[in-house]
Amino acid sequence: MQLSLLILGSPYSSQSVATALRFANAAINSGHQLYRIFFYHDAVNCANALITPPQDEQNIPEQWQQLAKEHNVDLVICIASALKRGIINDTEAKRYDKQASNLAENFEISGLGQLVDATIHSDRLITFGP
Repeated sequence: MQLSLLILGSPYSSQSVATALRFANAAINSGHQLYRIFFYHDAVNCANALITPPQDEQNIPEQWQQLAKEHNVDLVICIASALKRGIINDTEAKRYDKQASNLAENFEISGLGQLVDATIHSDRLITFGP
């Protein structure tokens, strides 16, 4: 089955991001394919390359990056949500005259059209909310 995930919660203030990560790994291990994972609202913080959790805590953003790398999963963050929360790639940094970018590897910034595309091309869209 082809699945896409919509994640809404903050990586360290909501259980939804960690639950979605466990679900994604379980789905892959069960033979399902992940078409796209779309991070919206506070979930875009998963793509912040500057997040550095304490050593005794899970590094949730790093775990998403590892999943994408190992299983060729498309990780997309909503551009409007990202800009409001200070997460930008090189292109947006230039556009808004910012000194640096902080988008983590394996994530891409895009619009809600990618969420619509995921809905069209997946058998199921599963939402993990705050």
